[in-house]
Amino acid sequence: MSFDSDAGSAGGPRHVSRRRFVQGLAAGGALAGLGLWAKPSWALKSPGQTEVLAGTDFRLSIGETPVNFTGRTRPAITVNGSLPAPILRWREGTTVNLRVGNALPTGSIYGDITSIHWHGILLPSNMDGAPGFSFDGIRRDEAYQYRFDVRQNGTYWYHSHSAMQEQAGLYGAIIIDAAEPEPFAYDRDYVVLLSDWTDLSPKALMNRLKKMSMHDNYYMRTVGDFVRDVREDGLKATLADRRMWGQMRMTPTDLSDVNANTYTYLMNGTTSLGNWTALFRSGEKVRLRFINGSAMTYFDVRIPGLKMTVVAADGQFVHPVTVDEFRIAVAETFDVIVEPSGQNAFTIFAQDMGRTGYISGTLAVREGLRAPVPAVDPRPILTLDDMGHGGMGGHGGHDMAKMQPSDAAPMAGMDHSQHGAASMPGMDHGAQGMAGMPGMDHGGGMQSHPASEQGNPLVDMQTMSPTSKLDDPGIGLRDNGRKVLTYAAMRTLFEDPDGREPGRTVELHLTGHMEKFAWSFNGISFASAEPLRLNYGERMRIVLVNDTMMTHPIHLHGMWSDIEDDAGEFHLRKHVVDMPPGSKRSFRVRADALGRWPFHCHLLYHMESGMMREVRVEE
Repeated sequence: MSFDSDAGSAGGPRHVSRRRFVQGLAAGGALAGLGLWAKPSWALKSPGQTEVLAGTDFRLSIGETPVNFTGRTRPAITVNGSLPAPILRWREGTTVNLRVGNALPTGSIYGDITSIHWHGILLPSNMDGAPGFSFDGIRRDEAYQYRFDVRQNGTYWYHSHSAMQEQAGLYGAIIIDAAEPEPFAYDRDYVVLLSDWTDLSPKALMNRLKKMSMHDNYYMRTVGDFVRDVREDGLKATLADRRMWGQMRMTPTDLSDVNANTYTYLMNGTTSLGNWTALFRSGEKVRLRFINGSAMTYFDVRIPGLKMTVVAADGQFVHPVTVDEFRIAVAETFDVIVEPSGQNAFTIFAQDMGRTGYISGTLAVREGLRAPVPAVDPRPILTLDDMGHGGMGGHGGHDMAKMQPSDAAPMAGMDHSQHGAASMPGMDHGAQGMAGMPGMDHGGGMQSHPASEQGNPLVDMQTMSPTSKLDDPGIGLRDNGRKVLTYAAMRTLFEDPDGREPGRTVELHLTGHMEKFAWSFNGISFASAEPLRLNYGERMRIVLVNDTMMTHPIHLHGMWSDIEDDAGEFHLRKHVVDMPPGSKRSFRVRADALGRWPFHCHLLYHMESGMMREVRVEE
């Protein structure tokens, strides 16, 4: 169909200039929030916040807009001229119609085709918005009509699934009001959308990762670190430590592929200098809807001086749990309630997992206020225990520097530079490892691996003794003096909605090669992998084993992922399952959505490098 460049919502047409300039250094891009409106009037927005489009009929125009977050003007992908895209506000039980048009200019570096994927939303497969599956994408000067019933409520988001456009700004929040009263009260309501920006084109960044995957790792251990470790742990232990990392051709400081050495972090489309601000009156309850819309960045979030009560995860209500800090994986959402009082301003602080940078905003009683910004925490160092190699780290596995030379023996057969598949005593590389959930071994035994990993040049390591790590705050968050959220601490407010035991189990290993920047499932990249076939209506269990030293957020389109606890019971409903290094987690899936669905790592460049599978639900 033809497409005109007007865009708007139920409130009428809106004309947008592609030349609109979004300034990020001082004022930031368009600010996002939902504060300061009378609660019954859910279509209103507060002054100075990003546009909120509410109702059931929407017109969205995807185009290019100049932005400046770093002092250099670059083209961004925007929706209705906005970065982040407008907040879409729906209501549970309605049917929404969204006409999305492609207004990208001829010769755009972001390609001719665009798309919008409604992340975490239950809908027919041809409405999911992932080109190459049940949808061809939206060509320039054309439009696509999305139409589907809204069958859920909570905090979600939307983003492009084309040409890495998500990295360039095509992302926005979705707020779905519940048909029934929510199980908690609040006075104000804000979106806090975290993201990462680079002046590089996504294609250029991808090419650099392929050529120099360690480009952003500025924190290699030095001679000074060696001298300090000898002083603290002794020469033998330090030499053993360095020898093992040398044999693996890896570095314990490599926590993220891309970090603040390349990225500028944003909060609701503005930099820390722009100081995005959410207003409150003392004693009010404020709902903050955190969304990690970044391409590659995990954030650790806290508000110094305030406790946060987590009330929802990935749009689903959980039993309230009060914490000082939480880690939010790429594509996750967490809703928290805070009660600011006693001072006029509080800092919303989100540092990246690798401790290379941060983004901050402010909760304040009026515009223009700031609170002190804390220092970034010390950078964490990976241990062998982090990577699922048993208690080899000594002293509970968290201090690899104290390992003795003899502890290195099980690693001696590992040749990570050539064939990747570790040759470790007792490991059956040919087995599928469908071990208690039932068969899931949470600690004692050695992990088996699929035959496709054996001798595979795209696999540079394997985990030996993975555990669920549901109660682990995560690398860099343990014993930091703050109460940190864990998956174990959260529990979905409702019981298992299905109730059936899974009829079968499928185990998939997250695999990769750091130097080649190649990522996959079971050592097989997306282009070479057969679809994972599910029978319509079945209840099945998927077990994920992370064989890499990276953390991966795994997302299945179209269906919920019901995470199991260590006893194999339903625990937490999510649309993203975070997988730390050396972890083994299982979740149940009800195959109630016919069609072809992506199943992938939500680190954008990992997905683009092959860590994706097709899931087919068939009758």
